[in-house]
Amino acid sequence: MAIRLERELLKADILVIVAVTNKESVNWIKIRSKTIENVICFDSSPDLKNRLGGYDIHNEVRGSIFGNILGSSELDKAKDSNEVVQTVSEAWDRRSSDDIRFCLLLLINAYIRPVPILKNLRAKGFSTLNCMLTNCGRQVLNCLLDPNCRKALQCLNKCSPVDQVCNYRCIASYESEKLEAFSLCVLQKNNCLELEAEVPTKPYVPPMVEFRGQNLSHEIAEDLFVGWLGNLQWSWRVVAGQNPAYDQFPCQYQLFYRGKAKGSFWYEPVFQVKTFEGEMVWRRRKYRVKRGKIVGTFNFSVLDNGVVSNEFWTIVDVAEDLSWGLFHYHGAARAAGQSYTGAVLVSPDGAFPNEREKTKIIAALDKCEIKEWELFFVDNCSCIDPPLGTPEGSRLHATVKIDDPNWIHV
Repeated sequence: MAIRLERELLKADILVIVAVTNKESVNWIKIRSKTIENVICFDSSPDLKNRLGGYDIHNEVRGSIFGNILGSSELDKAKDSNEVVQTVSEAWDRRSSDDIRFCLLLLINAYIRPVPILKNLRAKGFSTLNCMLTNCGRQVLNCLLDPNCRKALQCLNKCSPVDQVCNYRCIASYESEKLEAFSLCVLQKNNCLELEAEVPTKPYVPPMVEFRGQNLSHEIAEDLFVGWLGNLQWSWRVVAGQNPAYDQFPCQYQLFYRGKAKGSFWYEPVFQVKTFEGEMVWRRRKYRVKRGKIVGTFNFSVLDNGVVSNEFWTIVDVAEDLSWGLFHYHGAARAAGQSYTGAVLVSPDGAFPNEREKTKIIAALDKCEIKEWELFFVDNCSCIDPPLGTPEGSRLHATVKIDDPNWIHV
């Protein structure tokens, strides 16, 4: 047995030593591990030293860091190796198989050969990896070992961090429970990528001030969002929008409704996504909606695949016969480091409103500092069996009657 072990040690790239304290065994390992470039020790004699990249690690900073994971062209042999050993040791102390496995994969990737699944992590530095490992080891491993979640990370790594179109298409294509758990832990709860974004305040877009001869109230404004729901299975369908990250998706339905609880209001967009494999799938989100300080403005919030987005919406204008509406929004996904603005032109059937309304629509777009040619038109063809419907107990209009263009209950 000893001869076979000695033969294996001659070929070893990494040696993991666990609970070796016997003096004779310690001496035997010291002699026969001299040619092994990477040695990690757990719960063992202090006479057994850690070694990374061929450098013995003592108290001073020697060795290397996970340079290839961080995007460096080569490992930095003289920096932060004590952090490497400390991180691995802390993972061992947590007695979590996921943590230990993740650490060993990182060591193999850094010092022996690339581990393909680790290329999926968009890490900014060692602090990012340490944050992921310390707080989210299980979620990271579950994602890396799941084919669909891994595809999402691979897809996101191909996108520029500021390319919202590419990023959101990746998320919508490969969304899953494992991706949500990964994002919730790594981004939202622990901000391991150290990103920050604020909801933009410009352009300032004033809300409409009256509807059907009545001053706009919070109740009327909410009813305008609720729109055609009740007569139709949806509130509105999106004709066009000004944000390509979202308006690239076909068959967009909007569901606005009052919740069962007093004062609650919800928004659920339903839309199709053409995945990168060419499959058409339906997606649905759920936003909590709160009234803004100014009538006609609202604060939206949503947990979208593990990341919270906060948005400020304005009802810019709605035709008295509800033949069209224009809504503007500012938003940010703070933990994803992305801010955005946009607007949606809506109608009951998703078709552009009657030509005689065009002058009013252009005037509404001007309030948003948007030109008509900036709009991205939504493909509303082939919208078969959208997953619509509202929760039991939902309430719809309070003051506005849909099919009477002159009626408001005051």
